[in-house]
Parts: sequence; structure tokens; C-alpha cells
Amino acid sequence: MEKQGNGVDAILVYMTAPNMDEARAIASALVEERLAACANVLPHMESVYQWKGKMERDSEVVVIAKTKASLADRLTARVLELHSYEVPCVVTMPVTGGNPAFLAWIDGETQ
Repeated sequence: MEKQGNGVDAILVYMTAPNMDEARAIASALVEERLAACANVLPHMESVYQWKGKMERDSEVVVIAKTKASLADRLTARVLELHSYEVPCVVTMPVTGGNPAFLAWIDGETQ
């Protein structure tokens, strides 16, 4: 992934977890291990989806991590190790701009 004009290859990583404890554990591990500069934990989201041929509705917790594109594969692998779901949602989204100081902070807090 290309770096933005400010030299930072920032991305957001959107994930879901089954409960607050697991979401907090994942978020904490990612930040402690410097795979993410920050992770937001957003409780009480309802998901509606098909799983193994059956309509499902579940309460979930959203985790949004701020990191560098160069860490996406390592971050995803770590989430897969920590997550209880068979097929967890872990998707990346590019950051195309923003506060240069904040983007530089992401760069400095991740390795």
C-alpha cells in the first residue's frame, strides 16, 4: 500500500468480537505489542448475517485499530490467534488523509 503524501501509510482495521472482555483483550494486546497505536472498543452492536445456511442475529463489540499498512498482515495474524470465532471479521481500510500530527503519532507508536 502506498504512503500518503505526508509519508504515513496509516490504515484502520475494523474487527468484531463476541463480548467486551474479548474485545478489550484483543485491543490491549495489539497496542501493547505495538501492532496498533490505538484501538477503539465500541460496545453494543447488532450483527445480522448468514452462517452455515442459517440467519443469525448477535450482539457484538466493534474494535477499530489505527496502525500502518505495513503491519496489517502481522496484526491480522495476531487477532486470529486471540479470537474465539472460527472466521473473525478483520478488514482493513486505507486512511487517505487527516491530521498530519495524528498520522505521525500512529507511525511513531507502531513497529
